[in-house]
Formats: sequence, structure tokens, C-alpha cells
Amino acid sequence: MSYYDVLIVGAGHAGAQAGISLRQLGFEGSIAMIGDEKDPPYERPPLSKEYFAGDKSFDRILIRPASFWEERKIDMLLGLRVKAVDPAGKFVTAGDREIGYGKLIWCTGGSPRMLTCNGADAPNVHAVRRRDDVDAMMAKLDRTDHVTVIGGGYIGLEAAAVLSKFGKKVVLLEALDRVLARVAGEELSRFYEAEHRAHGVDLRTGARMDCIEVTDAEDGPRATAVLMEDGERIETDMVIVGIGIVPETGPLIAAGAVGGNGVDVDEYCRTSLPDIYAVGDCAAHANGFARGAQIRLESVQNANDQAKTAVSHIMGKEEPYHAVPWFWSNQYDLKLQTVGLSIGHDQTILRGDPATRSFSVLYLKGGKLIALDCVNAVKDYVQGRAHVISGAVLDQAQLADANVPLKEVGLA
Repeated sequence: MSYYDVLIVGAGHAGAQAGISLRQLGFEGSIAMIGDEKDPPYERPPLSKEYFAGDKSFDRILIRPASFWEERKIDMLLGLRVKAVDPAGKFVTAGDREIGYGKLIWCTGGSPRMLTCNGADAPNVHAVRRRDDVDAMMAKLDRTDHVTVIGGGYIGLEAAAVLSKFGKKVVLLEALDRVLARVAGEELSRFYEAEHRAHGVDLRTGARMDCIEVTDAEDGPRATAVLMEDGERIETDMVIVGIGIVPETGPLIAAGAVGGNGVDVDEYCRTSLPDIYAVGDCAAHANGFARGAQIRLESVQNANDQAKTAVSHIMGKEEPYHAVPWFWSNQYDLKLQTVGLSIGHDQTILRGDPATRSFSVLYLKGGKLIALDCVNAVKDYVQGRAHVISGAVLDQAQLADANVPLKEVGLA
């Protein structure tokens, strides 16, 4: 059995940051990173943006060059998937190998939530989670005119924006009554709906599909239409599914770790199993910016900051996780930047005019600013952060006045 002082399971943002932070803080023990893809760690957000659009090559989205890991003596065990964890024996089973550890950092993220209807497994039904997913779509674009996107979250909207630029005829289906319904207020949802429609996307809300029609072709079966519950048949050459992820925690839960929607961790990212940490998309934690609610955060910020927290604890420093959440999305010429969490807000303030394509939506709870969605409004994003951290009750008239810089807004 091979052995490592720290074994990192998962080679995405969280896993990469864990390895980087260990060496930055002077850890001299042995480190290995297990990844179930053949590639070294790379950035995930560009998959539905710059990489899909062809604006960035794969080399440009690597988190570090391949030589970086070798120089820092971090063994990359790629193309392996951990199928079992033995917390008593302190080893994992990956493929036909058993690998021992002193500390284990679980950074597996999640797998795309796929449709369960008939036809969902057709070869031209795709998710956007890995490089291979996007490469498979890109290889078919020359033979693709009509694309149906299932899901009006950020992944679906970003993919629709790229496909629209490519001149494809895109139908986007969102089952809820507005896009981004789970993460943003109605003002932002309606703005993005209008933007996509203005770019030629046939965006439909309250749209409920029944199944995918599959036809046998010379090169095998392929999805040729999406059938709706009302009987409509939407012809398509490709289907892209963006309906969320399922956290990859099966081996940990099977080993006895406490969890439900993800694996539960404490303020130092420790699971309930000894010497096992979990960070990133798969880790459910009590978040101070969600008023203490137990949540999972699917963001690069959370992956990186939780990895740093876990590594600090391994190195003997007790620094609880309390990072300000932030996110971003690029669609067309629009840059959306979000800071804070709008979960449970009881009021919104629209700052600026959406018609100018530069504005912010402010989210308040009990008079306190808890989050901002900023569209082409970088100053609001930068200056609003301090107010989200402070938790102060602010003057609402000044918050709504785009001529008053957020840093100059006074207390109520």
C-alpha cells in the first residue's frame, strides 16, 4: 500500500488550492492528489464561457502548469476514482489500488444532475461540467443548427449566450416562472430574460418537458426533438442540460460521515470522521453570511477559501471559515458580479436603470444589506462588499441613488 501524509481526493479548484496552500505554508510531508480525469487541475468556470466560445485554449485555463506539481513534489494520481474510504484503517480504495493517508482532504465537487426521462442518455445530450463534456459539444457544432438548453441557471444561460454568438438557433427551457429563480431577485431574472430574447434565444419559462425523442441514424441513436408536456415537439440537433449538480460524497457517507445534501463539516472544514476534511461544492457548512444556515456553496471562492481553512487547521492554526461569498457570470457583453448571499432577503432595491445595461440589485434583510448583484457595475461590487461585511443598517434613499457612491452611503 502506498502512503501519503496528506491525500487530496479531487483535482479541481479545491484540490489544487489545498496542494498549493500546503506547500506555501511550509508543509514538508508527502502529498498526492487523486483525480478521476486525465488532466491536471484546470479552471471550471471558463467551460461554459471562454473555453466553449473558443476564446481560451485549454492550456490557458490550467490552474498551474503541469510542471508546477512535479516541482513541488505533489504526486498527481490521475484517471483514478475513489470508490471506498476506510476511516479506521486510514486508506482509500481507488481503482485496484489502496492508498494510505495521514490526513485526507475530500474535494470531489459534484456530478451534473441529469434528466431521468426517456431519451436522456442519447449521445448528443450533454452536461457542462468537465473539459470532455465541452470538447464533445464543440466537436459537433459544425453539424448543429438547433440546440435545446434545459435549465435557466447560470450554466444554461452562459451556454445559450455562446451558442447565440455562434449563430445557432437556441431554445432555452426553464421549468420555473423565471430564470435564476433560486439565486437572484426578479429584477435580475427579467433583465436576463430580455437580453437573451433580444439576442434571438427562444427563452421559455414555466416550460415543462416530457421526454426526449431519439432517432436511429447512420452514426447511432441521437436526440432529434424535445417533447413537452403540452404535446409540443421541439426539433433539436443537440440538448444541453444545466439543472444543477449532485455532490460527490458517496464513499464518505458510506464510511459513516454525517451528511445529507453534501457532507457536513465544522468551521475548520472537518467532517465527522477523524482526520478527514471536506471542502468546496460537496461540503455543507454553517455559513455566517446565510445567517448560520447549513448550505453548500458552488463557487470558486468557496472552494479556494475552504481549502485554505482546512490546510491551516492541518498546519496547527485554528482559523474558522468566514469568507465573503462572491460569484460572477459572463453573458454577451454583460459582466455580472455578486457579493454576499441573498438567501432569505425581505427587500430589494434597484440601483440604476437596467435600460442602460449598468445597474445593481441590492438585497436587504431587516434593513441590512446582505448581497448585491451588479451588472456592468464594478464600483458597486467593490464598494458594496464592505457593507455586506459590516451588517449595518444603511440609508435606503442613498442606496437607491446611483449618483451616491456606495462607499459614501451613511447609516439609517
